[in-house]
Amino acid sequence: LIADPKQAIYAFRGADVYAYLDAARAAVTRATLTINWRSDQGLIDAYDALFANSKLGDEGIVYRRVRAADANCARRLHGAPYGAPLRIRVVERGSIEQTAKGFAQVSSTREHIARDLAGDAVTLLSSDAEVEVRSEDGATARREQIHPGHIAVLVRTNATAALIREALEDAGIPAVINGAGSVFATDTAREWLRLLEALERPTSITRAHSAALTCFLGWSPERVALADESEWEQVHQRLHDWAKVLRVNGVASLLQTISRVEGLAQRVLATGDGERRLTDLRHIGQLLHAAASTEQLGTTALTGWLRRRIVESGRDTADEDRSRRLESDAEAVQVLTVHRSKGLEFPIVYLPFLWEPGHIPDNEPVTFHDAEANNERVLDVALEGPDFRNHREQYVAEQRGEDLRLAYVALTRARHQAIVWWAGSWASRHSPLGRLLFARDADGTVATSGKFTPDDAAAVRRFEEVAAEADGCVSVERSMLGIPARWSPALPLPADLAAAAFERALDQRWRRTSYSDITAGSYDAVVASEAEEPVVNDEPVAAVVSPVTVADGGAVACPLANMGVGAEVGTLVHRVLAASEFDAADLGSELERELAAAQGRRAVDVGDLEAVVGGLRAAVETPLGPLLDNLRLCDVRRADRLDELEFELPLAGGDQPDGWLTLSMIARVLRDHLPADDPLAGYAERLTDPMLRQNVRGYLTGSLDLVVRIGSADAPRFAVLDYKSNWLGAPGEDLTVQHYRPEALAVEMYRHHYALQALLYTVALHRYLRWRVPGYSVERNLVGVLYLFLRGMVGDPSFGVFAWKPPAALVQALSDALDQGIAR
Repeated sequence: LIADPKQAIYAFRGADVYAYLDAARAAVTRATLTINWRSDQGLIDAYDALFANSKLGDEGIVYRRVRAADANCARRLHGAPYGAPLRIRVVERGSIEQTAKGFAQVSSTREHIARDLAGDAVTLLSSDAEVEVRSEDGATARREQIHPGHIAVLVRTNATAALIREALEDAGIPAVINGAGSVFATDTAREWLRLLEALERPTSITRAHSAALTCFLGWSPERVALADESEWEQVHQRLHDWAKVLRVNGVASLLQTISRVEGLAQRVLATGDGERRLTDLRHIGQLLHAAASTEQLGTTALTGWLRRRIVESGRDTADEDRSRRLESDAEAVQVLTVHRSKGLEFPIVYLPFLWEPGHIPDNEPVTFHDAEANNERVLDVALEGPDFRNHREQYVAEQRGEDLRLAYVALTRARHQAIVWWAGSWASRHSPLGRLLFARDADGTVATSGKFTPDDAAAVRRFEEVAAEADGCVSVERSMLGIPARWSPALPLPADLAAAAFERALDQRWRRTSYSDITAGSYDAVVASEAEEPVVNDEPVAAVVSPVTVADGGAVACPLANMGVGAEVGTLVHRVLAASEFDAADLGSELERELAAAQGRRAVDVGDLEAVVGGLRAAVETPLGPLLDNLRLCDVRRADRLDELEFELPLAGGDQPDGWLTLSMIARVLRDHLPADDPLAGYAERLTDPMLRQNVRGYLTGSLDLVVRIGSADAPRFAVLDYKSNWLGAPGEDLTVQHYRPEALAVEMYRHHYALQALLYTVALHRYLRWRVPGYSVERNLVGVLYLFLRGMVGDPSFGVFAWKPPAALVQALSDALDQGIAR
């Protein structure tokens, strides 16, 4: 068993010190630590005089003398205005308000001490005091100028924590409250509740008025009183919008939306306690989001949840999640409760309220340990009768014992110096400090209740007796208020400034490129039909022509002959096809609906809409040839297609290029791997076109119009499909399917470098499948690439469809070429 019963301070959580005492009595072997590794020897000597052999609430809990570690025998606080390790400041009753019987009035005394503490801290921080940091062998590691982060103020209640922090901030000393109280006990929690109530009923006038006064909207009472109907209409609309955000996306999204739209952080931080309020606001938001997510709470249920937390906030300080967080990471004095300070240590500790006893409520059930039942913890709810009176006396005795242990924990948090206040209120006789000094027997037993409160002179004499027992370690001081002082921290020395020199050489040839970017220079005009890059496109504009009339005789007319031409038309067609369900029961209606939707977003003059729908339907119902087993687009389910599959591939090293991708490399791969009868065998010569971008490095980006999957689940095969709406007829000529015969399509693939696009897109699909298909191989899983010239697709796969299956070795070699590049 390892424990220190002097630090047993959690009876309110059910911690049972009696269980430890029983175990300690039964122990055969005892080992006691004799070295204090935290505090200076002078401070330990002062505590020896203060506590002597005191018994802290039980015969088995005795204060024992220890010594400081060798490295801490000499003082580590240097240059402080008051150098004694333990300072006792006495508040004389003549300097504060008094009760009718001449005792110190509690609220007046608290305010006096808060101001005195702030003034003392200003004096300390304005001095040349330094904290010496030593290694274990006693050598000085460094000296630190005293700053707010060296100081802690330990209090018993949340209300006094706020009082101390306000006094420190009035003196210009940054201070933060570390976990003092439940975040649900704050005004910020109530503002959250008013907002949620308004979002629960956005049309409610009274709730809208209440929400307007919160930090979320930031209205003043005057604005609420004078706002006209139009302003309130905007508020109601905002509440409706926020209610939707909360319902659909949750509390975190709601808080982010309000913060962005309303400038919430700026408004809150502009107030005096802005950091504190903003910290609480975000903390509550996180707790609300967690509750809504884990418990599946809607707006009404979440509002009820928060309302219950607020009601219970006075009783849930033990919940770590709900304890208030530090509002700032800045260097500041920490104000925290004694309970929260356990296990921590600070160079300098202020203890302003050890002269007050812990609160013991009247007319409430009591818990106590029954000596006749092996010290079992018992709850007595009778509230009356002789047994209850006896039980209440035992309860009071246990609470007073815990008060003593709280004082011990608080005092022993200090490493170098502790500052304690004494004030003679009526209840001071029952306080831990009062009982230690004025109600302790010779054997160290501390009475449960003090019999009297000494006058100021008697108190000072007793404190001086303690000081005499620890020569030079305890000082007794009068607590007097002077002119309020403010701390002005020393300004940092100005840094030497110099203009930074940018010495790194920029790689101005590194770029995010695309097929369109590589080939842009080869077009007389730049047009668009794909989303690869905002202003570069892969479909050339034909000469501007008026729609022609389809001939009555001769070759088969194209249903899309009268559809307009140009980039906007091509983009519209891509959108319609990407959105349409090809296997819809009524394909015509499906295409008509998607065409109308696309036109609704941005109207494009495509000509007769009915004819466009008919032509697109004919294309979707055209077999795609033997490469895809004569599959038609209308045979492809949504689950077997990927539309607009975007990719980004590193070229020659990507972010850290070690070479270049050149078109001559691609030409070499084509020459090495394409047989003479391949339809793209001669394309290698076209890659010498001086209008093409011959060398690139960086990343290749693009978007595959459509990837389809065919075959079984065990052996899936994939192909790239690219839509083209090119007009292949001569200006003024009737457009027929003969313009889209295989020879014409091959010419078009060469002329506009669609062959290069096909090569790059094949590599993109190859990389995609290689990462995602188990056991992938080019031969088994990659079908190839098909270019669908939509105007020529009328049901015969011999027209309008250019299909190409690249050799597997070519795909792998080309992928390697893109990846490795060549050194230049």
